[in-house]
Amino acid sequence: MNVDLESLAEATSGAIGSLISTTILYPLDTCKTKYQAEARSSGRTKYRNLTDVLLEAISNRQVLSLYQGLGTKNLQSFISQFVYFYGYSYFKRLYLEKSGYKSIGTKANLVIAAAAGACTAIATQPLDTASSRMQTSEFGKSKGLLKTLTEGNWSDAFDGLSISLLLTSNPAIQYTVFDQLKQRALKNKQDNADKGTSPASLSAFMAFLLGAISKSIATCLTYPAIRYLNVSSN
Repeated sequence: MNVDLESLAEATSGAIGSLISTTILYPLDTCKTKYQAEARSSGRTKYRNLTDVLLEAISNRQVLSLYQGLGTKNLQSFISQFVYFYGYSYFKRLYLEKSGYKSIGTKANLVIAAAAGACTAIATQPLDTASSRMQTSEFGKSKGLLKTLTEGNWSDAFDGLSISLLLTSNPAIQYTVFDQLKQRALKNKQDNADKGTSPASLSAFMAFLLGAISKSIATCLTYPAIRYLNVSSN
């Protein structure tokens, strides 16, 4: 079986980038997850905002507990991004080869992104469930990956899979928006360039900016489902 080296390279780069960003932002992600999954009792909540979660960790001298489950989250993030980037790149390349088109349209892009996202969700759901359970456990009382997953039966590890499949629209929206913004930016850049110059390319800053915009749009549109998934995984 031939290996798609270009897709493999893109997948590896995306996975490594995700690994770094996940590690840097993990304490904030833990605060967010605990805040979202906070169980309500007597009409009151334990945390009023994300700052309360951070202050609790500091007051209990459990700041390092903000990193509980980091290994599982990094594993989940790496596998998730690798599977998604590889699947997306492979399906996109296959579509272009079979269709004969030089570029991919919005509708086809959505379908390809959703298909790659569905494969990713199924492959990484147990790790995502375990990570959420670790993050929402009491500070300093997080269990290991296997112990966390075996607390119930294995079907429990796939709790929230239906919502995760629904959330495949998140990367689908993100990469569709990014691709469309990228095409517009490159077209404008090429139109303003002198004739005979080399093909236009995005600068690192512009790629970062477009990525941030597309991710923000996708997150805003799917936030209700993300919150429900965090609560159901707890």
